[in-house]
Amino acid sequence: MAGGLRVAHAVSAGGVVYEEREGDVMVALCGRLRTGLWALPKGTPDGDESLEQTALREVREETGLEVEIAASLGHIEYWFTRDAGRIHKRVYFYLMHPRGGSFDDHDPEFEVVRWASAAEALETLTYPSEREVLRRAMEALGAEAVG
Repeated sequence: MAGGLRVAHAVSAGGVVYEEREGDVMVALCGRLRTGLWALPKGTPDGDESLEQTALREVREETGLEVEIAASLGHIEYWFTRDAGRIHKRVYFYLMHPRGGSFDDHDPEFEVVRWASAAEALETLTYPSEREVLRRAMEALGAEAVG
């Protein structure tokens, strides 16, 4: 349509990386100190990667952790505008458990990667849709409802 915004579709995948410590569920958060953004690790597929492969790679790159997928957490959807176009994005999340690695090895996309309790993560995550994903993760783990 002439003069209108073009619409594109995008997909990403990522994870809620958790570990249990002394009866509490801890979650990996990625932060940008300059902007105050706190998010779950996620990103876009490289080539013909599956959603699961993308999630595993992106979580490894953004957190420095080697992880395994425990369960699917479904997806979230949102719209945003970039370069005079509207983009509909769908992000698939997986519940993940670390198998190794270290936050010291995360890529420079985020300045800080750290553990937070699930309750703290619910207060810290920037986007409401990611807080909903975290609630799904806690439900999948059978953890007490937080937030």
